[in-house]
Amino acid sequence: MGIALTRAAQWTTASSGTGKLEITPLNESLLKEILDFVENFSSRHPQEANLEFKEPLKWKTTLDPCNFKMEYEVSGQTVRSVEASSDGQPLLHLSSSTICVLTFSQLTKIVRIANDKKLKELRTCLEENRDPVAKILGPSFATVEGEDTSVLRFLEKVNSNEDKEHDVRIKLLILLKQLDTQLLSSLLKQISQEIRLSPDTVKNDVTLLKSFCGNGEQRVLISVQYTSDYEYLNGCRTPPWRQVHGEICYLVIHTCDTDPLYVTCSTAGVFLNGEGDENAYERKSDIYKDLVTLLKHHSPHFAEHINKQPPSTQKIEHVEPVGAEEQGQTQRSYEHQEKNVHEKARQQPAQNKPGSKKKLEPSSKWKNLGLGSPYHKTPGGGPSSEDQSESSSEDEEDEEQPERRPESHADLPSEYWHIQKLVKYLKGGNQTATVIALCSMRDFNLAQETCQLAIRDVGGLEVLINLLDTEEIKCKIGSLKILKEISCNSQIRRAIADLQGLQTMVKILDSPDKELKCLAAETIGNVAKFRRARRTVRQHGGIKRLVELLDCVPDSATLTQEQEKDVEVARCGALALWSCSRSTWNKGAIRKAGGIPLLGRLLKSPHENMLIPVVGTLQECASEKTYRIAIQTEGMIEDLVKNLNSENRELQMHCASAIFKCAEDRKTRDLVRRYEGLRPLVALLQETENKQLLAAATGAIWKCSISMENVEKFQEYKALETLVALLTEQPEEVLVNVVGALGECAQNPPNRAVIRKCGGIQPLVNLLTGTNQPLLVNVTRAVGACAMEPENMAVIDRLDGVRLLWSLLKNPNPDVQASAAWAICPCIENAKDAGEMVRSFVGGLELIVHLLRSTSKDVLAGVCAAIAEIAKDEENLAVITDHGVVALLARLTDMDNLLRRYLAEAIAHCCAWGANRVSFGEAGAVAPLVRYLRSDNASVHRATAQALFQLSKDPDNCITMHENGVVKLLLGMMGSTDELLQEAAAGCVANIRRLALANEKARYG
Repeated sequence: MGIALTRAAQWTTASSGTGKLEITPLNESLLKEILDFVENFSSRHPQEANLEFKEPLKWKTTLDPCNFKMEYEVSGQTVRSVEASSDGQPLLHLSSSTICVLTFSQLTKIVRIANDKKLKELRTCLEENRDPVAKILGPSFATVEGEDTSVLRFLEKVNSNEDKEHDVRIKLLILLKQLDTQLLSSLLKQISQEIRLSPDTVKNDVTLLKSFCGNGEQRVLISVQYTSDYEYLNGCRTPPWRQVHGEICYLVIHTCDTDPLYVTCSTAGVFLNGEGDENAYERKSDIYKDLVTLLKHHSPHFAEHINKQPPSTQKIEHVEPVGAEEQGQTQRSYEHQEKNVHEKARQQPAQNKPGSKKKLEPSSKWKNLGLGSPYHKTPGGGPSSEDQSESSSEDEEDEEQPERRPESHADLPSEYWHIQKLVKYLKGGNQTATVIALCSMRDFNLAQETCQLAIRDVGGLEVLINLLDTEEIKCKIGSLKILKEISCNSQIRRAIADLQGLQTMVKILDSPDKELKCLAAETIGNVAKFRRARRTVRQHGGIKRLVELLDCVPDSATLTQEQEKDVEVARCGALALWSCSRSTWNKGAIRKAGGIPLLGRLLKSPHENMLIPVVGTLQECASEKTYRIAIQTEGMIEDLVKNLNSENRELQMHCASAIFKCAEDRKTRDLVRRYEGLRPLVALLQETENKQLLAAATGAIWKCSISMENVEKFQEYKALETLVALLTEQPEEVLVNVVGALGECAQNPPNRAVIRKCGGIQPLVNLLTGTNQPLLVNVTRAVGACAMEPENMAVIDRLDGVRLLWSLLKNPNPDVQASAAWAICPCIENAKDAGEMVRSFVGGLELIVHLLRSTSKDVLAGVCAAIAEIAKDEENLAVITDHGVVALLARLTDMDNLLRRYLAEAIAHCCAWGANRVSFGEAGAVAPLVRYLRSDNASVHRATAQALFQLSKDPDNCITMHENGVVKLLLGMMGSTDELLQEAAAGCVANIRRLALANEKARYG
């Protein structure tokens, strides 16, 4: 109790006298726990309750003498207890509102007498006895800083003095130490749950509140102001001597219905301070978690109107346009997204901190499985590639799920207890009783979690798995039927894997009994929803056995009874492979086991219940290039297209998803068009309520639209109008695909006008303010393609789209930067007053020149192309020259083919200013450019010839070109059919020739 009060309780810093306990939730919690301890102390520890204190506890009480009845002698304003100490002093004495107490027994009675004032009495007692343990047990037990050795000293005294009182005293000491530990543990838990504010968080909140200020009738606040404009490097605005108390800044908030509120923002929360009083820094209210909560409590007008604000105004904008004012802007937050955005992102477990030294030991369950650790270590000490090879398109929901148990047995339904009785029969009965118990258990609703956990809790899983090792077919079938149903529960799945149930089920796949094989395969499919289970199936030969189950005759017109059983076995095997195929290693194992042709044969089945797991497995495996080639060569595209016309939405979704993944290849795109798969894909765009199907369909359309022949078909089917309508109110996984498809379709000029006429430009520009990285890549490409038409460009400019594109150059993702740079090029080319538009972006030119330092070749190529457009304006060229564009471009001349064309174009246009030609020559850019002429790319030849023509206007550059053999290369290009290349090559050779003639004339007169 002493340590908790001294170190954990929150005290006021009083200028005179003793401090007071602050009125905080932390202190309230502490007082209630101490009160509970005192109230029940006499009944729980009667012997220790009668032990006399070394010094009495004294405090000013609010109790009246009339409150004391029996066991007390009341005389006027004085009260004495009948019980007395060993030296004749009363154990309780009250005089002139000062009370003295010598035992816990009397403290318990005071608490009961005080009734509803007991918390106040306890608070006063503790405030006037800051270290009660020292008075109860003596000065040697006073709370001290550092290591507390009082217990050791007391034990030494007890060893030398075997008095009974010492035994009681040590028990009391232990009880008080236990209370201290309990209090500190409780407070620590409470503190750990509190949200600590930071300067950035407070600044964002202030920015948000400022957006609600104004002068109209609909305003929520009048104004929000800092009391200090000076901001320290750590983001705080308070004096250093207040920062040590965790204070961040002081605010003055003028509300619409109260006096001005003077607020202190600290790391512990926000509260009203005593601004204008003597103690300006003292807290005058409760502590609130943030400014909005404080204002809701103190301003009814704010509380009423803040909830009426539209959601978009209750969040701080994440877009930071170039040229915007810095104050109040927040940095853009970018979320990490996977590249296949139609797939749901899986939750990744948090990585251990680098400094962590905790050694992780494998559990006994892992050891039983024959694995030294849940993660096999490579010689280098890191996790093996096998453990990092999961590539699932499904959620790994059960990977780290906490176990849920019922609050109390009283809440459990009767089924729970009935099932537990049946499990007991399973454990102790003969074969007949076991079969009857299994049948009875199946009568319950095993889909309910209560029934599933009842089987597990009483040890039923062990029994069911053990039954799989018996020779009795009926027991095996009954056990597997139950396991198949309850393995839909993630906790049951993990328990089955821990009990080595998967190994037994894999062995059953070799059984001659077809019903057993079906049940075992289905159960494996249910259990293999998490990594360890999938790995176990593969390591024990399960993949090969499951592939063997696929060998049947599914497409025969008439099937015998045995063939029907074979088809059912194949269906169950496909279900299990579908679950297992989420692992990259398992995909390889399926291929090596000969699964691809068997899946292709099953794909011709007329039965939907067979097709769904087969297509599901194929679309899962299609993330691997070998599978995509196999799907194409084995003729599966035709079957996938045919099943797009099915009435089953799940089957349609998996077929569309498989086409989405396979259509990266041009031949696959052509096959989809040949088998008339584009029309059903467009028809699926009407399924706006089924988001998974919509994501798969739009993804397939996106990839198919890479081919211009397919784009023409989409034009015929009016797909663009439908895609534009999907640009709003759709999840991001759909939007990424929709925008990607529009970006590809917009490469065809007529479609740009269609997008504009359908109202697609504005939603596309609106999407530039998002944070989804793949979506930003696609939307910048789409906006750039639309900007190739002047009328579209006028709309984009009016909507401030170019500024938003320029802002995306700040995005940390290189793919977004590159895509934004490419989109800026047609915007500058087709803007009415491009030079003035570019100059209006404050810091924009410096930003784009700075990106020439990027390590990404895609970014460099896009930026060079943009600089080539920017440099067409003389004023802008002068500005980027001042920012050092010449040296940065010259530094890039040794790069490979991807960059050469755009770099040469940028150099050609930058030569038009001042002495830039000379600077390029001095920076060593001329000789590498000559080597570009040996490239096989005609576009590189044209751009390089134009750059060399501009550089040849400087005599020194002509000499360098001649020395590097440029004349011979250019002479060959002068006969090109490309007029621009002809003119540039001829012009460069002419400049070199003029210099030679001038030199001869100067030498020989």
